[in-house]
Amino acid sequence: MSRPIQIAPSVLPADFARLGEEVAALEAAGVDLIQWDVMDGYFVPNLTFGPDIIAAARRHCTVPFEAHLMVVNPDALAARYVDAGCSRLIVHAEACTHLHRTLANIADLGATAAVALNPATPASAIAHVLNLVDLVLVMTVNPGFGGQAYIASMEAKIAEVRSMIDTAGLGESVDLEVDGGIGPDTIAGATAAGANVLIAGSALYRDPDGLEHAVADLRARATAARA
Repeated sequence: MSRPIQIAPSVLPADFARLGEEVAALEAAGVDLIQWDVMDGYFVPNLTFGPDIIAAARRHCTVPFEAHLMVVNPDALAARYVDAGCSRLIVHAEACTHLHRTLANIADLGATAAVALNPATPASAIAHVLNLVDLVLVMTVNPGFGGQAYIASMEAKIAEVRSMIDTAGLGESVDLEVDGGIGPDTIAGATAAGANVLIAGSALYRDPDGLEHAVADLRARATAARA
């Protein structure tokens, strides 16, 4: 596996009244990209970011944006989030009746496509679409809320997905992301299992030494776990 370690914040813990300043601060802290957790109140019980909010924040930083679409009808919303400045859209296998078509449609919009798996969803659900994505997201919590505890048993699925990617000859082009409960005590396990893109929310914002320290610390722990 040669894909680089990437540290990516979820902005759920940020101050929603100051999102422009918040994304600028995250970029200054050294993050590799920023993830927007888009929730519709149906697929998950929370409501978060519409495309206009993301578009307003887009001009305040230059790192890539990805939209994690935790929504029941991603096809109807995809174009709006691409237009808002998200270069990658992540859709849930559980939400897509025709997953292959949905991923192809995202590519047609000019973004890269990615697929996410909830904790109870087997890795086999995405076996036949790996050639359409540049990233697979293994959820290490049940989606819908920030601040949840890491489900350590998902490390076996992370390893399984990593093996699927590498066996398909896609290890040079497909990233493996984990999201949920990632912090100083859990990032090593997720990375050792095969993840290289680590989503962190609460752990970044609660570091008493600030965002820059938090990002550097997580990156160092992940890099050491891979060695």
